[in-house]
Amino acid sequence: MTQLIAGVDEVGRGPLVGDVVTAAVILDPSKPIAGLADSKKISEKKRLALFDLIMQNALSVSVGRASPEEIDELNILHATMLAMTRAVQGLAIQPTFVRVDGNRCPKWNYASEAVVKGDSLYAEISAASIIAKVTRDAEMTALHEKYPQYGFGQHKGYPTKAHLEKLAEFGPLPEYRMSFKPVQLSLVQRGGQLAGN
Repeated sequence: MTQLIAGVDEVGRGPLVGDVVTAAVILDPSKPIAGLADSKKISEKKRLALFDLIMQNALSVSVGRASPEEIDELNILHATMLAMTRAVQGLAIQPTFVRVDGNRCPKWNYASEAVVKGDSLYAEISAASIIAKVTRDAEMTALHEKYPQYGFGQHKGYPTKAHLEKLAEFGPLPEYRMSFKPVQLSLVQRGGQLAGN
């Protein structure tokens, strides 16, 4: 029997705002996709082109996520594991084996292995990293359109100097992860008030 190998990766553990987004992808061995690589190492234009190719040619693609509330409740590591589990469970075809980027797998019943730098080593993990990154970047762009003063389109929610300055100036939105230290600090400085309140 042919092994159905799913690759899994996450994007968004470090940002202060929005969901942590994971993807699970089972590629079709008969339709190889050229140019797959770690999503952070390829241009946005190439990522978008590869995203379309993956969606068209993969046997199955699924996105999983955990919300800022879940991140605050569980912590970022456990929320990421939950999002990865949701991504794999959401596949239309269930895999016989799962390769996860990183150094640990969720506690699940799938035969699996964690691969450090897997997004540079295995096409299915590269594909998952591209799906997750394009999905999350699009969500940050939508948030940018809603709240342009925060600059989400540029920093994608990561705690850059510019982002921290905007957070200090305007305060956290409901979409922020309240358990993250810079957000907590901003809340304390504002007497617990969210932006717009």
